[in-house]
Amino acid sequence: MTERPVTEADLQAYVDDRLAPPDQCRVEAYLAEHPEAQQRIDALIVQRHALRAALAPIADEPVPSRLDIRHFASRRRPAVQRPTWQALAASVALLAIGAMAGWQIRDHAGGRANGIGALAQEAADSYAVYASDRQHPVEIAEPAVLSQWISRRIHRLVGVPSLDAVGFRLLGGRVVATPHGPAGFYVYEGAQGMRLGVLVRPMTIDKTAKMAEHDFGGVSGFAWADRGLGYSVIGTASASAIHPLAGRIRQQSTAMSTIG
Repeated sequence: MTERPVTEADLQAYVDDRLAPPDQCRVEAYLAEHPEAQQRIDALIVQRHALRAALAPIADEPVPSRLDIRHFASRRRPAVQRPTWQALAASVALLAIGAMAGWQIRDHAGGRANGIGALAQEAADSYAVYASDRQHPVEIAEPAVLSQWISRRIHRLVGVPSLDAVGFRLLGGRVVATPHGPAGFYVYEGAQGMRLGVLVRPMTIDKTAKMAEHDFGGVSGFAWADRGLGYSVIGTASASAIHPLAGRIRQQSTAMSTIG
């Protein structure tokens, strides 16, 4: 039986996470064979989660009493319409879209650093979008499945580092879009809910680079590359607190790369 071709509707449903497992596998197989489509869909997924994170506080708020239908029925419509919460939500959505577009324009315009600097910035961007999401920070929680998924998407064999021994449990991970192609992003959670992000992707610049510290104001961390594979560890803790965690991840990633 001939397999049904992948349509734009299928791709949009994939972005919205509305496909049944068989259709999801069919779309993922298609994307694996079409890198340009893969890059576009990855960018749309990033935008989707950015919008959800931006609108979450508004979506959870109760509808203001002044917008109750009974309130409108008991009085005449005023001559001048005031902004409703829906309009405010739409404004936030447009602002989020503009921010995402700004990131992309900045990237293509050369405003982003190259090599390890770019890797660290991408980790900070992913942390801001996903690690702060308390409802849906990850797509896959099972380490073995996560490792296979990310390895397939970035075309490199990668494992999932374990930080259980130092009090950070793996929440899971996802594939994220970057200006340099897809990357894997893991999220860990420690005491008091503090979260740590780890981004991994192939490197075309700085294929081998020593661990370097990076600071982005509210978050900081360390990035390095080994044999063409870059890692960046990022979080809200101090650099001195993150450094031993980054060192542990580096040891594990080196061992995994040697075994692979």
